[in-house]
Amino acid sequence: MLFSLGFLILYFSIFTVLLSLWWNRKPRVVPPLTQFPRVSILIAARNEEEHITTCLEAIHRLKYPKDRLEVLVGDDRSTDNTRHLIEAFRQTHPYVTCHGILHDIQGTKGKANVLAQLAQQATSDIFFITDADIEVPPHWVETMLRYLSPGTGIVTGITTTKGRRFFERLQRLDWLYNLGLMQVVADRNLAVSTMGNNMLVTREAYKAVGGFESIPFSITEDVQLFKQVLAKGFKTKNVYQPEVLAFSLPAPNVPTLLQQRRRWMRGSVHLPWYMLLLFVIHSSYYPVWLPFFAHTSFGIWITIFIGKLVLQSMFVHKCVSYVHRKAKWTDILFLEIYLLVSTLVLIIYFFLPFKIRWKGRLY
Repeated sequence: MLFSLGFLILYFSIFTVLLSLWWNRKPRVVPPLTQFPRVSILIAARNEEEHITTCLEAIHRLKYPKDRLEVLVGDDRSTDNTRHLIEAFRQTHPYVTCHGILHDIQGTKGKANVLAQLAQQATSDIFFITDADIEVPPHWVETMLRYLSPGTGIVTGITTTKGRRFFERLQRLDWLYNLGLMQVVADRNLAVSTMGNNMLVTREAYKAVGGFESIPFSITEDVQLFKQVLAKGFKTKNVYQPEVLAFSLPAPNVPTLLQQRRRWMRGSVHLPWYMLLLFVIHSSYYPVWLPFFAHTSFGIWITIFIGKLVLQSMFVHKCVSYVHRKAKWTDILFLEIYLLVSTLVLIIYFFLPFKIRWKGRLY
């Protein structure tokens, strides 16, 4: 009883502070881009015939000089039409090249292996990393570059999901909500984390850690790279604004969603201690709140539920408005049920003794 009460007081105190900071947020003013450095966009692709053309078309719409841009796509032994589609696109877009990934560099697997080999082929000093199922916004490159100051090794944008179905809309809100929580901390000039589908890393920072081939393998290669770059003394920036908002495909069903989130939870162990602590407190709310019913009246129990729902809904509303998007209030309210169920299931699912399936491989 005392533990639960103390935890809930701590939880609501932290949430109230985060909401206040988020609600009164003033975006950082950064100078406009005056030079256009050459940049490399690295994309790992494995059996992405349904998405790769859409991804490349979005890159073609970038408002960045194409003569200052190179796009390297690594075909990771696809068994579908991915390679053919990349080569066909390349015929009319000479800044795109396709690289067949036929072996693993020692110490790497999967996406980390592909990116390690693409980085070896890249000719610029700035790497942008995204995924083959991502649509980046037109001002993505120039906006991320505006936040690249001396000593900064990684700049991270934001990503959410597209789709109109109810399940897809809830995933979109979930992504923005979690990224908003991270951004509140990042706005305090603290390192938080990165996203492997929307990030910039300098060659200097990448080489300082020896590349993916020299860092410990992780199924969340982006977070591991982030951790190693921080350890080398580089700064990081997180950008939460519409100009860097990329769109990903949503998980098509619950099993796929659970696999995705279980992989992300594996990566959470590499977060800075204060982000890991915030993650644990945030994830522990439901396991503490649900049994609290046995120690108090139904009225108090449901009041706690409503209080959390109100704070969370206000926070999510700001997350959506900051990127110039709209969301139905019914979706924002139903997000609480979505989070309740997914959190409880994931806590159990995370500890089950079986491997994670990702891109047709087991890890």
